[in-house]
Amino acid sequence: MNLEKMLMDSVEKNTPQFIKEDKIFNYNNKEKFTFKLTKEYVEKLNLRSWFEGYKKEALVSTAGIRGPQNIIYPHDTRFPINTIGMTLATLAKALVLKEKYPNDKHIKLVGCEVRYNSKTYLDIIARIQAALKIRTLTPLNRQTIPIWLASFLAFKLDLVGAEYITSSHGISVKNATKDLNNQGSQYLPNESIEFVNKIEQILDEVDKKGYYEIEFSSSDDELIDEKTMEKLNNGIDLYCEYLINGVANRKNIDTIKNFKNKIVIDSVGGCAYNTLSKILEKLNIADNFVWLNKEEDPFFHGIGKDIKKDKTGKEVFYDWSLDVTVLAKDENGVEYFPVVKSLNYGEKLKNYPLNTVVLITDPDHDRLNIVQIVSIDKIDAVKKAGIDYVKLDENRILCVFSANQSFLMIMDYWYKSLDKNPNSEYFMVKTTASSKAWDEWAKSKGVKIINTPVGFKEIASAVKKIEAQFEKNIENITIYDVFNKKVELGKNPRMIFGGEESGGMIIGAIEPIKSLNNRVALAMREKSATEAIIVASALVSSLDVTLAEHLQKIYDENNIISRYDVRVDIAYYNESEPDINKLKEAKVLGEAKRTKNDIFYLALAMAKLENKISLAEIKEILTHTFKELDFSNLSDVLFVGDGTYLDFEDKFVEIRPSGTDAKTKAYAGGCDKQLLVKFADVLGNYSGDLNETYKKYISESYVENCKDISFDVYSKYTLKDEDKREFKIPEYTF
Repeated sequence: MNLEKMLMDSVEKNTPQFIKEDKIFNYNNKEKFTFKLTKEYVEKLNLRSWFEGYKKEALVSTAGIRGPQNIIYPHDTRFPINTIGMTLATLAKALVLKEKYPNDKHIKLVGCEVRYNSKTYLDIIARIQAALKIRTLTPLNRQTIPIWLASFLAFKLDLVGAEYITSSHGISVKNATKDLNNQGSQYLPNESIEFVNKIEQILDEVDKKGYYEIEFSSSDDELIDEKTMEKLNNGIDLYCEYLINGVANRKNIDTIKNFKNKIVIDSVGGCAYNTLSKILEKLNIADNFVWLNKEEDPFFHGIGKDIKKDKTGKEVFYDWSLDVTVLAKDENGVEYFPVVKSLNYGEKLKNYPLNTVVLITDPDHDRLNIVQIVSIDKIDAVKKAGIDYVKLDENRILCVFSANQSFLMIMDYWYKSLDKNPNSEYFMVKTTASSKAWDEWAKSKGVKIINTPVGFKEIASAVKKIEAQFEKNIENITIYDVFNKKVELGKNPRMIFGGEESGGMIIGAIEPIKSLNNRVALAMREKSATEAIIVASALVSSLDVTLAEHLQKIYDENNIISRYDVRVDIAYYNESEPDINKLKEAKVLGEAKRTKNDIFYLALAMAKLENKISLAEIKEILTHTFKELDFSNLSDVLFVGDGTYLDFEDKFVEIRPSGTDAKTKAYAGGCDKQLLVKFADVLGNYSGDLNETYKKYISESYVENCKDISFDVYSKYTLKDEDKREFKIPEYTF
């Protein structure tokens, strides 16, 4: 069955005729024009309702303001992502920018990956900015680039910012913009709210005046600048310079060149190939790799796609997303990896030798997953190391490494290979939901560790706080992490790793990176699968054992106790539902369940922070609520910026609501995998109902208000040690 046709047919069927016939404005018109947003349109399109949803996402989103779209009719404002919303958001961001820098020349960059309608959104963004005299760099012929390249160029070229159209590894019908500031960092909520408030001002003006005129330049306006990107080779030459001074050093490149086996790169969605293949050529290691899925495809080659039966028994299209580590249960209750299954590696890798490694990246090319073909004779070693696997055939299994496992091996390899400066203090930055094994490894190596809330923008924010002090030559740079732990880094800190359990990582710079206008960075601002692929390839090329055996060796060498990690994803509705009214209804119900679960734990953490409840009383509540679990060695309950962290003497459990959808994510790490699964599953799936023991210690009014209290706590965390370096627009020479 043609799954993409099934998806398209369902979208066509569920789109009303009036939406098909009325684009509101012709976004395919390439000539200069003015769109008059009238009060009638605001009411007809229900833009106030759209705006409220958009604002809500902006306040909590961990990676851009994401949402589903009508993949055939992108002007459909019933969906969160649409051409009208993209127009308003772009206009608002541009107006905020011009207010901040009223007398300067403004240059931004806009790029995209392969998702449906991405080129349409790119055209809208570039033309609105050009109409407002903002010069917009975009790749020649509007071709795709990775998110990390847009981020890198925003910093390196000292741009005022960038826009990147993606929804990371999310399902095919989703899209979003990741808004990047002048550092190349994703917007934090306090930055997003500036342009969100501006959208509201525009809608208010429509109400008062009756209309608002929005100018679009022609699609070939001279301020939409493809020539500069062409001269810069789309930024590839500058990025290769950066790599050569880091992970692509002579030692690593020679190690890869001398490796006898081919390393496989799976470019899911196809975006990675366009840029990474050229980088590998420039580094003279292209022959050491073979590729899967080089072609760009918004349906992602069918990967992650499936057919499931709904409650009535009818077959419906279902999208598991592109997260390779997602676990599901079949009709018999047996766990399996649905995305890995859809990769069809049993067939595609049947002629590859044992120990072949596949490096899997996602549509915007920022995440990395690692799998390896291993002899079935090694299965005991694989199980001992806590590595998941699937059977390929009678003689071979496919080891599926979590990012927690892959990145532990990568950070260990990189740290050991460094020529260390005795005058430097080495540090790493990680999210709280990532493996506790990373903390234990860092302690073993004498590496300082900084924990942040989930989201790579949080990692970038921590690094920038350190840089702000570094540039002032402060004798002992300090930073407080999200646990409110003071971390001292001396005068000359160097970052060796930054990463998160969801597959994103960067390596810190050996020497500080400088922009064209001499701004300083200790690390780049966005996770990069290219950086990860090069250092992972050097690691793989250096080994004469399987990755599973090597991982076990690292555990043993560093006396790591927390060797196991689990993540349970609780989705409260089917994101692939084609009927937008059913989708919205299901999402609202799902968000209510997600929030109720979140608030149950959040109120405990906030009450403890405010000394309204003791740890002993929290244990009593949890013991009465979850009689099947043991909380006797619970040592703390903490709010960590976007979730609640339960710290035990032998494990941790973190419960956090998804920042982009009606999902709950339950993470756990420690020394007993089955126990971790039980805790994550039970706590993550809890309804959030308050029992009498709970209400004995915490009032229902406090529970209702704890979210607002947590926003204040998070705001204070982000502002502490805040990076207040002023950005001055330079005299551009390109």
